[in-house]
Amino acid sequence: MVAVAGPTGSGKSDLALSIAEKFHGEIVNCDSLQVYRHFDIGTAKLPLAERRGIPHHLIDILNPDELFTAGEYARVARDTIADISTRGRLPIVAGGTGFYLRALLDGLFAGPARDQPLRDRLAAREARRTGSLHRILKRLDSVSAAKIHANDVPKVTRALEVCVLTRRPVSELFQEGRDALKGYRTLKLGLLPDRDILYPRLDARCAWMFENGLVEEVKSILALGYPPECKPFESHGYKQALQFLRGELTPRDAVFYAQRNTRNYAKRQITWFRREQGLVWLKDFGDAPHIRETALARVAEFLCA
Repeated sequence: MVAVAGPTGSGKSDLALSIAEKFHGEIVNCDSLQVYRHFDIGTAKLPLAERRGIPHHLIDILNPDELFTAGEYARVARDTIADISTRGRLPIVAGGTGFYLRALLDGLFAGPARDQPLRDRLAAREARRTGSLHRILKRLDSVSAAKIHANDVPKVTRALEVCVLTRRPVSELFQEGRDALKGYRTLKLGLLPDRDILYPRLDARCAWMFENGLVEEVKSILALGYPPECKPFESHGYKQALQFLRGELTPRDAVFYAQRNTRNYAKRQITWFRREQGLVWLKDFGDAPHIRETALARVAEFLCA
């Protein structure tokens, strides 16, 4: 199996398509937003016409109001990969959600199920005082708190949920063993373009999204009856489009905050993937000819080993 990782806007889709064309592969999405139907523009979802006839999996599999955990992703992705392999094709996992990739390859600990009333109480506390959940996590589990950014409220919430329900630090439970993927060797390729080039590209892409129908896409999703509290609406771009529609942001400010948050997200992705063991860094964009050649050579060597 081959995995193509990296920050948003680094050209993962382009590189994954090149690998798939060369080595008879099929692509398995590893983006936590592209699993949702109707969320196309703001997730930079590759249109069907641009997929070069390469089968893509785990895209548009959920309605916006459905929940999908990393554990559920790992289970579905493993079944999908096994099916691809059975048909003699090469599974190529591509996307920027590092936690999904880690869940797929390394597995997750057997934590407790979601407790929505507890989550609601935690959310209310965070709404009253931003950063309070991370401060509580520091007291209960300093090891986990050091690994989770204070702004990553979903991960902080889950860590606190586990601590409260099990009365043990989540980091301690994590060390007790995980259900790692078996039967596969995995080549992990990581794209790492220069930030001075990546960030302006991300800014331009955000502006293009707003200019080319992002707000209209949000209106159409709401018109289908999905509430603005759906999880995908929390993502960069969609959140600002909602704020614009509510009159909370001007068009200019909506673009500005979407750009800023996307740059910050890319920075966090890079930090996450730097901790990914065994990842082979390719220091440019995935559509750069020299990166494509290097990647194809790496895959060829890997498959022959």
